[in-house]
Amino acid sequence: MNGAESLLTTLRQNHVEVCFANAGTSEMHFVAALDRVDGMRGILALFEGVATGAADGYARMLDRPACTLLHLGPGLANGLSNLHNAVRCAIADRQRHRPITPPITAISMRR
Repeated sequence: MNGAESLLTTLRQNHVEVCFANAGTSEMHFVAALDRVDGMRGILALFEGVATGAADGYARMLDRPACTLLHLGPGLANGLSNLHNAVRCAIADRQRHRPITPPITAISMRR
């Protein structure tokens, strides 16, 4: 078992069944491991924003966790807005009795 298989096995043990991926050449070991680990399904996305948005939508609709595979640096930066939205939604779901803070705006940053 290599590191990629170990990571995917750990994800499966934590009930993650799907990985939305925008994989590059440096992630080929992980992509290959997706075929070797039972119960894990890889879904190709052609843009990091699509991968993170799909993972967020999957988690919200099915109430199950999902994972994403992104490039470091620019790839992560392309997906960060959807990851931010997913975190805010998860926090809001756990704190329904509290008012949700407004989104960050240029006006609120000037204070």
